[in-house]
Amino acid sequence: MSLVENTDLKSKKIRYWAQDETRIGLKTITGKVLTAKGIKPIGNYQWFYKYLWLYGLIEAETGESFFYEFSHLDGTCMECFLDLFSQQYPHDLHIIQLDNGPLHQSFQMSIPANVILLFQPPYSPELNPIERLWEEIKKELRWLIFNNLDELREQIKKILNNLSESTIKSLGGWDFILQALSIVRFRQAIFFSE
Repeated sequence: MSLVENTDLKSKKIRYWAQDETRIGLKTITGKVLTAKGIKPIGNYQWFYKYLWLYGLIEAETGESFFYEFSHLDGTCMECFLDLFSQQYPHDLHIIQLDNGPLHQSFQMSIPANVILLFQPPYSPELNPIERLWEEIKKELRWLIFNNLDELREQIKKILNNLSESTIKSLGGWDFILQALSIVRFRQAIFFSE
């Protein structure tokens, strides 16, 4: 049986996503502040080490996104995240770019049938577009103080809800990715028209 017959690619839309996780906690995120030369910035901050993990996926072409919060970082959470994502988009075939973290390569982890993992080279976070999104989210959290994780969750939810697809696309829609996807779409159209 050929690959086309086996996976029925003719009826599936192929989508390309970038995936990563980030830890966000109650410890204040500081940032650069303009001050006079030799003066250290002054600001309120706290050192609480309670935190949560935000798992995320962004699609470079459309700016669509999918996020889910977990209490920790491991293969079980990753498997659950992929299952939730797969259920959200059941009719498409998803190619997901991600790093080589041990949680992504767990042998016990089952991967949904409509998901293909594409590992980027080791030690190259600069190749993953979602890293820029994490920077934007953390920029919005600079110098804010939260009394508990629930307050932090609410602020993260506001930030994510205010992110438009065009903003996500501008952060993650890198030219080389979009050019490669346009070639794939062109070749897919030719291949399936034969």
